[in-house]
Parts: sequence; structure tokens; C-alpha cells
Amino acid sequence: MLPDLLTPLAGEYQFFNLFRYITFRTGGATITALIISLMFGPAMIRWLKSHQAEGQPIRADGPESHLVTKIGTPTMGGLLILAAFALSTLLWMPLSSPYLWPVLTVALAFGAVGSVDDWMKLRRRSHHGMSGRMKLLLQLGVAFIATLFLIEMSPSHLRYGVAVPFLKDTMISLGLLYVPFAMVVIVGASNAVNLTDGLDGLAIVPVMIVAACFGLIAYLAGNVNFAGYLQINYVPGTGDLAVMCGALLGAGLGFLWFNAPPAKVFMGDTGSLALGGALGAMSVATRHELVLAITGGLFVVETLSVILQVASFKLTGKRIFLMAPLHHHFERKGWAESTIVIRFWIIAVVLALAGLSSLKLR
Repeated sequence: MLPDLLTPLAGEYQFFNLFRYITFRTGGATITALIISLMFGPAMIRWLKSHQAEGQPIRADGPESHLVTKIGTPTMGGLLILAAFALSTLLWMPLSSPYLWPVLTVALAFGAVGSVDDWMKLRRRSHHGMSGRMKLLLQLGVAFIATLFLIEMSPSHLRYGVAVPFLKDTMISLGLLYVPFAMVVIVGASNAVNLTDGLDGLAIVPVMIVAACFGLIAYLAGNVNFAGYLQINYVPGTGDLAVMCGALLGAGLGFLWFNAPPAKVFMGDTGSLALGGALGAMSVATRHELVLAITGGLFVVETLSVILQVASFKLTGKRIFLMAPLHHHFERKGWAESTIVIRFWIIAVVLALAGLSSLKLR
């Protein structure tokens, strides 16, 4: 909005020329989202507590310590993240930006699905909310529509191809199969973040790390000179997604202020589904879907631990891990929560660096 309003004034007031620059607007979006989160966080937490007498339902079959340390903590803190993210994005991105609306729609729609799921859990006083099938169908429906828009906006030679990291000029053409592939990326990223969100601060920091990575990727892929130098696919218009990534980073930092151990609020499915969906949509928009699997490798590992656990139990009647997702396995082994969280953050940083290295190592 601000670029639309202020850039035309640059001829009279040179200061407004700054709003032409993606880097300036990205910084502005980050700071704005952070300020919104910090300003309205306490009031929102009080409001959530007043409407959630007993806080988020705690799984009876989960780690025993959670029944003591996390009981009574309100959920649906993702509303704070989404509000700061959406407002800051709309303020600092041109409303005419082609990739703004598909990605923002995915985030808000997935957040709406998550909020219904969270509310049903609160009403039932159970960790079982919306049925998995219904939740998945709604996510796939939103992802399908967003994918069609993203494909339509892509350059013709990129529309149905998947770039392979670390390989120069290598595209795997999927044809119409790209549509379900992109849908799986968006929905899979959403649910992977959701599975990772189980300890204080565990999910939000890796989300911010991946958002920072894709802010850089979007900026480079949307600049014809940088894209040519790095030999990555040039996708016109994606540069402004860096602003959205900045807003996500700022909103995440503000939420972490309240989610740091011991957490005053949980993001719930409201936040985790929305954040993962946004990252998945950004990876499709920038044509770096496989890089998301590297930079967000922590989410992939957490998801695989659940898949392997379920498959092993159904096929052999035995469990691979003491409990899934993986972070609960280490809790059962006696690791302190803070130890697990910080070590997982370190892994997320290493994976993010590995993903970013694919931009140059070709």
C-alpha cells in the first residue's frame, strides 16, 4: 500500500524514492510486524485466556511433564502472528504485486482452518479437533486454487517444471502432474510445521530461518541480473515476496517474545498450518520447491519420524521411536526441553545454509 501511495511523490520528495527499493520495504515490514506483535501481544493473550478457561488441551499419552508445565496455557496465538504478518505485508507491498494475493490467501485460509480445529479442541476439551480428512480436503482445495494462479503467473518455460538444486539449467518437466506436486508441497509444508510445533519455541524459530532464506531467494530470483549471475531461474515479480518474508520474520520474532520458555501462549494449528502453508506457497512461486525441503529439512525429519512410526507399528506392531514426532522421542529419553529446542534450532541453521548453498554451487 505504501509503495502505491508514496512512490509517485518521489519526483517532488526524494525521500519517497526509498519505497521503490525492496530491501528498504523488507526492513520496514520486519520492524512493523515486530512492533504490532509486541504492542498487541499482551492484550491478545489476556483475551485468549479469558475465553480459554483451561488453556490448550494436553495429550494424556504425551510426555508426563507437559501435564504439569503446559497445562492452562492458551492456544490460538497464531492469530497474533497472522494479524501482524498480514497487516505489515499489506502496508509495505504494492497491492498490484502479482504474487501477493495467492500467497497471502493460502496463509489466511490455512489459518482459518487451523483456528476452527483449535476451537473444536477447546470446546471438546480434547486434542482431537476437526477430522483429519476434512482438514486435508480444505487445505487441498485452497492449495489447488492457489497453484493454478501461481502457474498462470509463471513464465511459460517454467510453468510445469521443477528445478533441481545444485544442477545448472536442469528442470524436470512434470506437465499437468505439476499441479498435484505443487499442492503436495503447500499442504505438506503446512502439516510438517504443525507436527514440529510441540515444544516452546521449537517451530517458530525454524520458520523464521526458512522465511529469511526465502526472502533472499525471492529477491534474487526476481532480479534478472542476480538470477543470471547465479544461474537460477528468473521469475519476474517474485522479488516483492522478500517483503512478505520480512513481515513473517518480524511477526515470528514478536510471537517468540511470548512463546519463549515458559510459553505464555501457543500458536496452535492456527499459526502452524498458516506459516507452513505460506512457506510452501512461496517455494512454488519462486520455483524453489526442492530447496524448501533442504532449508526446512527439520520439518521434513519430524514428519518422516511420524510416518515411519505409524508404518512400523502397523506392519510389525513395534515402534521405532519412544514417541513421535521426533522431539518427543528425545523428551522420553530424558533430554531437557530447552536442550532439544536449541539443538533443533542449530540443525535448522545448518540445513538452511545447505539450502542456500544450492544458489551458488552449480
